[in-house]
Amino acid sequence: MKAFRLDELEAERAANEGAYLQFLRERNMSVGLYALNAGEHDPQRPHSQDEVYFVVSGRASITVGTETTQVARGSVVYVPAGVPHRFHHISEDLRVLVVFSPPES
Repeated sequence: MKAFRLDELEAERAANEGAYLQFLRERNMSVGLYALNAGEHDPQRPHSQDEVYFVVSGRASITVGTETTQVARGSVVYVPAGVPHRFHHISEDLRVLVVFSPPES
């Protein structure tokens, strides 16, 4: 078993001075913590893997392809591989768990 604490992951991500921290990588998936602060720009480009976002905290909008929705704590969003997507109008610091399948390269 592998178990993680969100506060420890956030501290490790911040110490590495990056927006993304991959903390689990297995044969069929990888999981990371993605952080964008209020007002920041999301520089993502389409990925070659399917993704699931689970919003842990914060508020923003997300556009996936041509569809836009608002997200907040507890929101879950599926993004198919190859589809353009990004968070925007980030009004509260955003912390998101990201599951990639297959694992992010």
